Formats: sequence, structure tokens, C-alpha cells
Amino acid sequence: MTKKSRGRILLVTGGAGFIGSNFIRYWLARHPADEILNLDKLTYAGNLDNLKDVSSDRRYSFIRGDIADREAVEEVYRRKPDVVVNFAAETHVDRSIGNPDDFIRTDVWGTYVLLEAARTQGVECFIQISTDEVYGSVEEGCSREDSPLLPRNPYSASKAGADRLAYSYHATYRLPVIITRASNNFGPNQYPEKVIPLFVTNALDDQPLPLYGDGLNVRDWLYVEDHCRAVELLIDKGVPGEVYNIGGDNPLTNRELTFRILDYLGKPRELIRHVRDREGHDRRYALDSGKLEALGWSPGRDFEKQLHRTIDWYHDNRWWWEKIKSGEFKAYYREQYGKR
Repeated sequence: MTKKSRGRILLVTGGAGFIGSNFIRYWLARHPADEILNLDKLTYAGNLDNLKDVSSDRRYSFIRGDIADREAVEEVYRRKPDVVVNFAAETHVDRSIGNPDDFIRTDVWGTYVLLEAARTQGVECFIQISTDEVYGSVEEGCSREDSPLLPRNPYSASKAGADRLAYSYHATYRLPVIITRASNNFGPNQYPEKVIPLFVTNALDDQPLPLYGDGLNVRDWLYVEDHCRAVELLIDKGVPGEVYNIGGDNPLTNRELTFRILDYLGKPRELIRHVRDREGHDRRYALDSGKLEALGWSPGRDFEKQLHRTIDWYHDNRWWWEKIKSGEFKAYYREQYGKR
């Protein structure tokens, strides 16, 4: 895929969220000729504070809207985006267990609306952001792109549905769709219901860290900028119709991750509070990223440095997370963990 001399227009959905906002900043810094349209509904995890530093950039436009709203999506497509990157999704497993309908509407129906508009309007590339969770729990070895999909909760099932729907638009309509399945992302601006920002901010305030079950569930950790680099590469070198795993090659048990956070902050391990395990909690995820690495990508190799950089960001940006945790998040957190 070649760059146009005038620069490209990228439609980034969910760009006010964690990964989307990091991607927008990353792209604007490296592609000065390009323009970004950010379509975001601004649900609880969408936060325009994530993009304060680029809000006045002439190449950046924010449009408030829902990807499940046909009229809103069709209006944005009238601006003729060359590339669509669909980060928009409901993503928290706990919330999907209690309220799966939001996940089906956004993750599946919303993806359909975006794909249908792309089919009728035409785009050069459509990146569907999926997740390693679609493979389900992996007892040993690593999931390859052709491994069976065995999602075990409403969140991962909704992402698997969107993943396969996106592929169908390539197979049926030849829409240039590329699907990515990334492992657990971490970095700045992540909503503090996720484990790393939750545990870091709780530890900073000497509050308990609610660790599910025995804490031995294994996750592979991918620094968000490494994810952005992978998407950048796939926009230019990815093969339409293909799936690409994006793994960080940093497997850790949740317990070990918690220890590293507490130790770096100089906080006692007595802050850990074991809570009742999540229903259907997948034991282990692991990805084989060889297909993507063959295109020239590799993850950052200094996980400790990336983790410390992330912890430092939350330490230095209380203004960002304190107001989140004092609002809607506070009631949700109490409901999730207060009686366990």
C-alpha cells in the first residue's frame, strides 16, 4: 500500500480510549502529511484528556459519535478516509459478564456498521483490532493465527464475532481487511479498571490490590507503543484478508506482576487482597507472533523499563486518574470488590 502524495486520511474509531489515543499521538508524530479523524462515543473509558496535547493540531479532528449509529458513521465516511482503524469496543471482561448486551451492540453490530460503510464508500485498508482472548485459555504452547477460536466470556465472544465478520467482508466483498490479535496492552492513559493502572494507583494510595483467585493466571504483556508500531507496519505491508498476532513475549502470572509493581513502588506485599475468582477466568494466553515478525516487527525487549515507565506515568499524573477514580469508577469498584 503506497502513501498518497497529499497524505492519507485515517479514521480512528475509539480514539479517545487507551490504545486509540496512544495510536493517534504516535501516528501524528511520525506522519506529518496525514490527517486523523477520531470517532468516539465518549463512554466511561473515552477521555479527551488523553489527547489534550494534540487537540489543537490542524491534522486532527474529533467527532463524537457511536460506531453503531449508521447515520453518524456514514457522515464521517463522507470525508473519504483512506484507512480505517477500529479500536472502538467494549473491552472489560468483568463488565461483559454483568452486562453483555453493550458488548454485542458495540463490538459486533458497530463493526458491521463500519464495514458496511467501508464497503460502499471504499477504503484502502481496514484494520480490525481483535484480541488474543478469542483463542480462549491455552494450556501450553502458543496460539497461531490458524488456531481454533474458543472464546469463553461475552467480551471475547463479541470480539471473535467481529473478527470473523470483518474477515467475511474480505472473503465476500474483497474489502481490504486486516485483523490483529494483540496480547494485554499496558502503558499511559489506561482506564484504571484494568489491572496495571488499578494496582499502581491503589498502591500509590496504600489501598488494597484485589488479586483474583490464586493469582497464577498468566498473561502476555505488550507495551502500547509496540502495538502502535505493529498497526503502522500492517497498514503499509499487511496482506488483506490475513490475521496477525501481536504478542509482547512477556508472560507473567498476575501474582508476579503484582509483586513487581509493589516492589518498584516500595510498597508492602500485604496490600494484596485475594478476591473470589472471575467466572470463567481464562488461565493462560500466549501468542506466536512469527508471522508479523517476518514483516520486520519485533516487540520491545526491555519489559522492566517499559513497566517502570508506565508506573512513573501514573505517579506523575495524579490529575488524570484521581478524578476518574472519584467518579463513576468509585461506585463500580465498590460493586466489584467491596463484598469479596
